[in-house]
Amino acid sequence: MHSIIEGFAAAFRLIVSLNPELGRIILLSLQVSGTALVLATALGLPVGAFLALRRVPLKGVVISLLNTGMGLPPVAAGLFLYLFLSRSGPLGFIGLLYTPAAMVIAQFILAFPIVASLSHAAIARVDPVIRQAALTLGATPFQESLTVVKEARYAIMAGVMAGLGRVMAEVGAIIIVGGNIAGYTRVMTTTIALETDKGNFELAIALGIILLTISFSITVALRFFQRRGQAGSKGSLWA
Repeated sequence: MHSIIEGFAAAFRLIVSLNPELGRIILLSLQVSGTALVLATALGLPVGAFLALRRVPLKGVVISLLNTGMGLPPVAAGLFLYLFLSRSGPLGFIGLLYTPAAMVIAQFILAFPIVASLSHAAIARVDPVIRQAALTLGATPFQESLTVVKEARYAIMAGVMAGLGRVMAEVGAIIIVGGNIAGYTRVMTTTIALETDKGNFELAIALGIILLTISFSITVALRFFQRRGQAGSKGSLWA
């Protein structure tokens, strides 16, 4: 019990003193996960909107694939990406293996189906009356689509936050393709695993506290957007 208290005390000292190593790890984590989320949103939102608003051949198959991708095991994603990026793989000539870029790609693969699938579900639930009203007022197909997406914006943001939660807590895929190289590809989750194995609980606990704080913030934001989305849906029905 005494050692646990000492570990937490040392961890808080690392946080309060703004330890440089701690700061580099946190910054890289935010950069990798943030970049992956931006890319997943930039592609996933249009894909989800297109599936929800347009008639697409084999739509059911595509949606099923996206839903399956939401539960994709990270280690499986990391393994297949490793095979593609390794020297003997088809993309080995690019030299991305064991780089932050490979970690971004891995997290993008995990976040994309979540953002696309939840965006599709959010937009598909929008009251058809809104689309009809937009067309009645002379909106173009593009303007009609924007109106529907805007109506579903809070539910879409909830999907984006769910994607962020997925990538921030990820360890399996990025440790396979990133290699957990100190000062280069070491992020919060991989550092926690490594330092715990080494018995360096101070740094592991400090990063764990920060990761839990980020996860709590994501949960609060997710709940906020979900409630705003539900309130918006009720407002639309009564408008």
